[in-house]
Amino acid sequence: MDNKMFCFQCEQTAGCKGCMGSAGVCGKKADTAALQDQLTGALIGLARATEGNERLVLPSTDKLVMEGLFATITNVNFDNDSISDFIQRVEEEKKRLVPNCFFCASSCGRNNDYDMQKLWTADEDIRSLKSLILFGIRGMAAYAYHAAVLGYFDSDVNHFFYKALYCVGADDWGMEELLPIVMEVGEVNLKCMALLDKANTETYGNPVPTKVTLTVEKGPFIVITGHDLYDLKQLLEQTKDKGINIYTHGEMLPAHGYPELKKYPHLKGNFGTAWQNQQKEFADLPAPILFTTNCLMPPKAGYADRVFTTEVVSYPELVHIGEDKDFTPVIEKALKLGGYPEDMHFTGSNGGDTVMTGFGHSAVLSAADQVIDAVKAGTIRHFFLVGGCDGTKPGRNYYTEFVKQTPADSVILTLACGKYRFNDLDLGTVGGLPRMMDMGQCNDAYSAIKVAAALAEAFGCSVNDLPLSMVLSWYEQKAVCILLTLLHLGIQNILLGPSLPAFISPNVLNFLVENYNIAPVTTPEEDLKKILGMK
Repeated sequence: MDNKMFCFQCEQTAGCKGCMGSAGVCGKKADTAALQDQLTGALIGLARATEGNERLVLPSTDKLVMEGLFATITNVNFDNDSISDFIQRVEEEKKRLVPNCFFCASSCGRNNDYDMQKLWTADEDIRSLKSLILFGIRGMAAYAYHAAVLGYFDSDVNHFFYKALYCVGADDWGMEELLPIVMEVGEVNLKCMALLDKANTETYGNPVPTKVTLTVEKGPFIVITGHDLYDLKQLLEQTKDKGINIYTHGEMLPAHGYPELKKYPHLKGNFGTAWQNQQKEFADLPAPILFTTNCLMPPKAGYADRVFTTEVVSYPELVHIGEDKDFTPVIEKALKLGGYPEDMHFTGSNGGDTVMTGFGHSAVLSAADQVIDAVKAGTIRHFFLVGGCDGTKPGRNYYTEFVKQTPADSVILTLACGKYRFNDLDLGTVGGLPRMMDMGQCNDAYSAIKVAAALAEAFGCSVNDLPLSMVLSWYEQKAVCILLTLLHLGIQNILLGPSLPAFISPNVLNFLVENYNIAPVTTPEEDLKKILGMK
C-alpha cells in the first residue's frame, strides 16, 4: 500500500467505495491523505490527554481542535507543510497537558496518537458509525470556527469535540455505545448552527430578500468564495474607495442579504455558479479569487497566480493571507489585472441574469400569517426543501428537473450551493410569495428548521405532518452533520442523493430506513408522484 490512500468521506469518492490510489477524486494526493489521517490521529490523542485535565484546556486548545478538524474537510487543505504544522501544534499541546506521560514507557493513549488504519480496517458497521461521528464533527467544526471568529462560543459544542474524538479512538466500543454518539452529533450540531446564526445576525443583521445581479461591471474586481462572512467584511473595508468591486461566488452569495454587508456599494453582485465549475469559470477571469473556506479545487496553472487563500484553506505555492487579514496582495493583483474593459453579462445555469437570496428565518417568519392563510386556503399545497451540496457526478440534474416539475401551488425553499442548479429559474409567485426562497448557506439549514417548527406549531402538528418534503443533495462533511441534525429532530422521509454515502454500511442504512424512512432519490417524476400522492 505504499503511495496509496484510503478516503471515502465525500459523495464523489471513486466507485462509490473509496479513493484508494495515488490521488483522490478531489485532487488530494496520497501523502496529503496520510498526513490528514495523522492529524486526525493526533487530535484523538489530544482528546485522550484532556480526560481528567479539563481545567487545563484553554480557549487556544479548543481553537486548535476546531482548526484541525476543519482542515481535514474535503477541498480545504492540500498543503503538506501546513498540515504538518497542525500536527506539530497538536503534539505540543498534548505535551503541555500531560508532560509526565512522555517519560512513561507504557502506551496508555495519552502519550501516543491513534492509528487511523484501525478505523479504516474495522468491522464495517463500527467503521460506518465512527465515520458518521468523525465526518459529522468535521463539518460541525467549520461552523463552530466561523462563530468563534466573530467571538461566539458554546462550551457544550467545544466539549463535545473531545468526547466525539475519544469515541472514534475507542477500539472496544460497539454499535450500542456508538449509535447514541452518532445521534448526539446531530443534537450538538443544532446548537452549533444556532450559535452561528446568532453570531451572523447579531453582527451583520437579519438577512432581507435581495435581488443579486450576475453582471460584472467593467474595471478591477475581486471574487470571494467560501463561507466566511468575516473575511468578506474585512475585504470590503480594505477595498473602500479603491475603485475595486467585490463579487461573491458559491456559498458567499447569501452575504448580499445581510444589511451590514449590503451597505457597501462596491459589493456588486455574484460571479459564476457552484464550486465544481471553478476550473472553467476562473480560467480567463481578469481578477483574483480569494478562498475563505472549503470548495477549493486544485487550480490550473493558467490561473493559479490569481488564487489566494486564507483561514485553514491552503494549497502549495499559492499566496496565503495570514491572521493579520492584510489583503494587500489581493488588492494589488486586482488593480494590476484591471478587470473587464466593459460590462460582462453572465447568466446562471438556466440562462437567468439575476438570482434572489436573503430569505432567512426572520424574513420568512415575518410573513408567517400570509403563509398560514395561503395553506389554509389551499393556495399553497406543498413546501419542498431542495438544497444541499452541488458536485460533478452525473445525476445532479435531477434537482433541476425536480424543481422545474414542482406544481405551481408549491413553494421551494433552498440553501447551500446545490441551489445553483436552479436558482436562476423564474418560478413566479404563489399566494403573494415568491415560489423560490434562498435561505442561505448550508449552515442556514437552521433557518429551515426554525420555519418548519413555527409552521408545525401554528398548525398544531409535528413537522412530519406538515405538507413539507426534504429532497437533499450532499457532497462533503457539513452535509453529514446537517443530516444527523435532521435525524436528531426526528424528521422522516428525507430523500437523499445523488448517491448514498459509501461509508454507510448495509446494517446502518437499514437502521436509518427503518427508523427514519430515509431513501435515495429516484427520478423527479416518480418522487413527485410519491410525495404528492399522485397516481
